[in-house]
Formats: sequence, C-alpha cells, structure tokens
Amino acid sequence: MPASRTLSTAEDRRATVVSSAIATFAHGGFHAVTIADVARHAGISPAYVSKLFSSKTQLFTTALEECYRRIKTALERGAEQAENDSPEALLWAMGGAYAELIADRDLLILQVNSQAAMAEPLIAETVRRGLADITTYVAERSKADGPAIQQFMAFGQLCHLLTVTDAFDTDAEWASLLTEGIRHSAPQRHAPERES
Repeated sequence: MPASRTLSTAEDRRATVVSSAIATFAHGGFHAVTIADVARHAGISPAYVSKLFSSKTQLFTTALEECYRRIKTALERGAEQAENDSPEALLWAMGGAYAELIADRDLLILQVNSQAAMAEPLIAETVRRGLADITTYVAERSKADGPAIQQFMAFGQLCHLLTVTDAFDTDAEWASLLTEGIRHSAPQRHAPERES
C-alpha cells in the first residue's frame, strides 16, 4: 500500500510541475524561463524537477503535449454537444469549445510561444505532432472537406491573434472588422508566480 501512495504522490507532483510549466513558459517563453522558475511556481525543489525532466526542452515539450491533449479533449467535448452530425454542426461545436478553452491565456500563449521556439528540433517536432493530431481528429470526426478543415484551423489561428491583442475588447474599426462573427470567451489570466 505505501508504494502505491508514493506512486500517486509522484504522479501528482509531476502533474503539478507540468501545470506550472504551462503557466511559467506561457508568461516568460521558452528561452527566458528556467527549471528553477518552474520549480518555484510549483512549490517543488529544482532538483526534484530535474529528476522528473532531463532538460528544460523536455519539460517544455511535455507542457506543450499537455496543452494539445487539453485541446483535443475540448474538441471531443464540443463534438459530443453538436446539434447534429453534419460537418458544419460538428465544426461549429468544436470551434465553440476551442474558443472557451483558449480563454485560458496560459494555454493560448504557450502555443504562441512554442511557435517562437521552433528552432529547437524537439519543440518543432512536438508542434508538428500536435498540429497533425488535432487536424486529423477534426477531419475524421467532422468528415468535412479539405477547404472546411483549412478554414477551421485558420480561424483558430485568427482567434489566437485576436485574443492576445485584446481585439475583442477594442472599439476600433479594424478590430470590429476582424472580430465580427467570431466567438470568444472572456480571458482567464493567471499570475506568473505562485502566491506564498
């Protein structure tokens, strides 16, 4: 029995570190954030984090994989709530679920920061694998044609841009033009450091 409790504690700590990595890398980016920064946010020693993850790159890619896992889960949930099984209804429902998910700015900005760090081969491969997984899921679940899938993914990227620039809260004509008809949720902002 104690061994399973230890395993559970180790899994809990690993999950805590990954969640802290998402938040910390979202706020500081791959190049500026250190393992010590993630450890401080998680309330765990840097040595323990280094025991779980062999490098900062591995920690970042694990956080990014968790981000893509959450995206896919949100899309699955959206698809389950679609009004019917038509490609249009499924894409609409999945798009709404994604818009709600990226109200969590950490998940959104981690994706943006990952694109800025793609000179690192492991990060580039993780981004490609995540994009492939999401695209494949959307295509297979919706059974939409190529142009519809392309538009769905393009709108997702536009939502990123509009959310990070606060365009939904801007009265300017350019913002109104770009945001018209696009769903979004109010942003959830997280503090970069854990409160002590």
